[in-house]
Amino acid sequence: MAEPDLNPAVDQAGESWTGLVQAAAAVLLVVGTGLMVHYYAPPPSNDLQDQVRNLSQQVQLLKQEQAMPAMVLTRYRNSICYVFGVYQVGFPNQPARLRARVSGTGFIVAKGLMATNRHVSEPWFGDPEADALIRRGATPSLEKLVAFFPGSPTPFVLTPTVVSAHSDLAILHVEFAATTRSLEALPMAKRVTPPGELVTVIGYPMGVAGMVAKSPTEVYERLAYRHDDIGAASELAALSLIRPSATVGHLGDVVGDKLIYDAPTAHGGSGGPVFNSEGQVIGVNSAYIDGFSGGTLGISVDALRPLIEAAEKSVPASSVHVR
Repeated sequence: MAEPDLNPAVDQAGESWTGLVQAAAAVLLVVGTGLMVHYYAPPPSNDLQDQVRNLSQQVQLLKQEQAMPAMVLTRYRNSICYVFGVYQVGFPNQPARLRARVSGTGFIVAKGLMATNRHVSEPWFGDPEADALIRRGATPSLEKLVAFFPGSPTPFVLTPTVVSAHSDLAILHVEFAATTRSLEALPMAKRVTPPGELVTVIGYPMGVAGMVAKSPTEVYERLAYRHDDIGAASELAALSLIRPSATVGHLGDVVGDKLIYDAPTAHGGSGGPVFNSEGQVIGVNSAYIDGFSGGTLGISVDALRPLIEAAEKSVPASSVHVR
């Protein structure tokens, strides 16, 4: 009988041991290389760190901009009021030749003082029909001018105090009461806001009609077809439904003290505050251009500051024109 050949079995065992040693060496090499890279590789470049930092800042800014409209509406709502007025233009000892209503928005800028547009404070300002009568010697006068603040069941009497001779701006004294005394003044921006920045406009577009439209169904059905704005506003106030609206857009351009932005508005929104992305007031909403979505106009707070200073020095019963 031939003897069995044992060499193949011996060779297989040797090869297996050799492969194991080689695999272990490879693992040690990989681990060693990783440790060397970890300890000796150069740190990330400054450029990469700067990119990460800038990206983080941009993300934080986007979060701030997204939250800003809700923040300013929640925090400052009670200091932004709906303004309602009735005025007339007529000649002495004759019935009024013109009698009309006005709706607008105002906001607290100092204790007892409210800012708005001149065409809200003096509604005949810029009215062609009223201008024609005044040039013939007619006299304009306010029958009523009141402010409805959110949270208050009753309106407060407004007294025009300081108006701009060149801009559509005015400061009014607000009737002194416990409610008005505690209202917070809105913060004014101290830096110039560049075009392209996010803006929020808060006000009462469409006046009473706008507030009725967003009221509960039973209130809407009761007030929708009434033609008594002051009565409807009083009922909304009693039900705590005097609530401003916010619209958002971007600042398109700044020309002198004029701001141009695309946040939509409507009549009734005149006089509302325009906030920047930091929640500070940069202007007063003033007008809009029909048919042009980017043509909403405001007036910079830089033109408002001297009026506030003059109003703080004046007597409430007087009306001063500031140039």
